[in-house]
Amino acid sequence: MWYFSWLMGLPLAALFAVLNAMWLELREDARLTDEADTSASKRR
Repeated sequence: MWYFSWLMGLPLAALFAVLNAMWLELREDARLTDEADTSASKRR
């Protein structure tokens, strides 16, 4: 029955890695957008 844990664990770990990468990309985009908005408002 050890294969059952591998069968469930590997896709779960891959899903977690993909979700983590997506979250990091969204946070980076939000940070860059905020920096662009802040620098644009300082120029006015």
